[in-house]
Amino acid sequence: MQRVAMELDAALQRKQSNDFSYDAILLVASWKWIHVLVAPFLIKTFFSLRKRIKRGEVDVIVFSSMVTAWLALPLRKLLKQHGVRVASIVHGLDVTTPNALYQKVVPHIFGALDMVLPVSGPTGEACVERGLPPANVRVVNNGVELDRFPPFEMRAGARASHPFRSDLPKDAILLTSVGRQVKRKGFAWFIEHVMPRLPEHVHYWLGGDGPEGDAIQSAIDANHLGYRVRLLGRLGDAQLTNLYQSADLFLMPNIPVPGDMEGFGIVMLEAAMNGLPVVAARLEGIKEVITVGKNGYFVESGDITGYTDRIVTLDLDRTSLGALSDSSRAHVAETFGWDAVAEQYLGHLS
Repeated sequence: MQRVAMELDAALQRKQSNDFSYDAILLVASWKWIHVLVAPFLIKTFFSLRKRIKRGEVDVIVFSSMVTAWLALPLRKLLKQHGVRVASIVHGLDVTTPNALYQKVVPHIFGALDMVLPVSGPTGEACVERGLPPANVRVVNNGVELDRFPPFEMRAGARASHPFRSDLPKDAILLTSVGRQVKRKGFAWFIEHVMPRLPEHVHYWLGGDGPEGDAIQSAIDANHLGYRVRLLGRLGDAQLTNLYQSADLFLMPNIPVPGDMEGFGIVMLEAAMNGLPVVAARLEGIKEVITVGKNGYFVESGDITGYTDRIVTLDLDRTSLGALSDSSRAHVAETFGWDAVAEQYLGHLS
């Protein structure tokens, strides 16, 4: 959610003109400090917005998530008095969080908004289930910053010879996943059920950490996969780029978890910008990221044989895998570049 806010802000800044002026109130903080700083940030933002609204300086307010959209509640009367339209982006977990008190507040927040901009159709459906009128939904998929990652070598065999994977056999297929290690990501499930059925030269590296770390390690140990599955922990930008550009396939083996959902899956866009195609569960917001045969393939969530067959098929046809790598970047750049996505936001808000 933080990255979406920052990159959308940059795209909107680029689009300023005589006909469109734009300003942002941003909290820039590391994950370590965000929970400490969010309360004073929201208080400061409330008083700043109130002052600007009273001065007649605001036509439209867009909150970057439901975390900040609750400010529309105490400002509701003032917003109506001054004719200010209010919208919020919704990502998924920020509306489905299984907390009874939070869920009681969500419909009231929707009632204070003129429009909700979910990042996927399934996220929009979750909003409607919680009382949002369908007429107030405008789906806008997330975007990706096209210049975030440096150029990479597309020649045949470049991934196999990348220094980041120098300790792997030349014929290895390197699978990777990146993200917060929570149950819905399906990492532990994939290691336990799919990895033992894949050929010995198929390796799986995971970037990130989270509460499922122990379950993932237990699945590795129970299946004696320590030599094929590697936990990389949190990755800096350079390490993340190296991982994307050295792997052969990106995995999103998500499984359904009540009260938690994959609203979209920006990491799949990041992977594709580095020529890394995706094999993913046909589930929730993931369904809106992949165009089959252009930037990846779907497997039904929980289908052990489906994952095994798809990975083995691509392993045996490296030419098709290379072509999929080529098309992934082009397709995602054309469809999900932030400038194009920002135009969708402006179209709905104008």
